[in-house]
Amino acid sequence: MKKSARFARTVKRYRANPRIDMATDFELLDAWRAGDSRSGNALFERHFSSVCRFFRSKLGDEVEDVVQRTFLACIEARDRFRGSSSFKTYLFGIARRQLQDHLRKRARCRLDPMSTMGSLAPWFPSPSTIVQHDAELQRLLDAMRALPLDQQVAVELFYWEGLSAPQLAEILEVPEGTVRSRLRRARLALHRSLALAEGDDSEAHIETSIARLSHAMMRDSDAS
Repeated sequence: MKKSARFARTVKRYRANPRIDMATDFELLDAWRAGDSRSGNALFERHFSSVCRFFRSKLGDEVEDVVQRTFLACIEARDRFRGSSSFKTYLFGIARRQLQDHLRKRARCRLDPMSTMGSLAPWFPSPSTIVQHDAELQRLLDAMRALPLDQQVAVELFYWEGLSAPQLAEILEVPEGTVRSRLRRARLALHRSLALAEGDDSEAHIETSIARLSHAMMRDSDAS
């Protein structure tokens, strides 16, 4: 996904602003809502790579519109936010709903695609450049994309964003026990996939591989 040259110049100009750099995410969001474009640019830059990674692992390369809609929806939903969770929980709750809307439009149905669809792998191509030169990471990405969507979202946010089970329950709008069950099933599936391909199904190997994939996707987003 390409960030425009104009956006890149704007971000570079405001990145060194101490007031903006020290502001919390919610302070930046409120300033953006009040018309301060510099705060909006700073907030976008602060979380762009994570949000881009969230969508690219599921939808492939063409995610620019849904990433932008996610940040705009953060402004629109601010008045409805109760203030009881972190900005990251707030942001990825909105990202999940944007993913739902995107999939619903593609499927042209009123059902919740997050709960009715299995894996997205047959419907959306794998990101084209992230791990093309690393066979191990390609196998892991393929294994994660083969998970049912609700499990893929849970395991990615758990490992890549460091979110807890209670935070995931809020984002996914399910009981905490359901989150833990999804994480268990996702881990077992990843263990089986990597054990068949690499002969190592240890938890340490899984966590190390997932961390490597996370870093590869972040670097790819930053370079875009």
